[in-house]
Amino acid sequence: MSKTSDTMMRHGKAQRIALTLNGRERSGYCEPRELLSDFIRHELGATGTHVGCEHGVCGACTVQVDGVAARSCLMLAVQADGRHIDTVEGLAPDQTLGDLQQAFQRHHALQCGFCTAGILMSCADYLQRVPDPSEQQVREMLSGHICRCTGYTPIVAAVLDVAARRRAEAGTKEVEHA
Repeated sequence: MSKTSDTMMRHGKAQRIALTLNGRERSGYCEPRELLSDFIRHELGATGTHVGCEHGVCGACTVQVDGVAARSCLMLAVQADGRHIDTVEGLAPDQTLGDLQQAFQRHHALQCGFCTAGILMSCADYLQRVPDPSEQQVREMLSGHICRCTGYTPIVAAVLDVAARRRAEAGTKEVEHA
């Protein structure tokens, strides 16, 4: 148990919540008003989720809640009880970069990296829902994120690259099964 949990339990304010984080059952203690972003970072140790504006504007804190991109700074930790939460750490569970992360690397789609985790989580969700996006669609999806370093163009290129590679891979599998 963390020092924070111990302190809160002594004061009777802590609430135990259990959730699935990146495919693993996890639990911890939080105050009723604690944000999911803080719970993930401080109680569960998943520090890849960054907190920028704390108003849901910048997108740095984006995680997936039950498979859908969500701002973890706008959600209370207690609201995550019993839910599936995926963070950027879940994109590389075996310490091997996933295809989206590899594309970000190939296209130099990150610089300082502060916003990258949230953008990756939004992109992963988006590509599940829209597997063949246009450049304009990707740009619209990214409008919910603030990145001061990249100018967005390499991020768009990376997302379109992943979509194209996944389509090609799916086409190859279809030919093999025919």
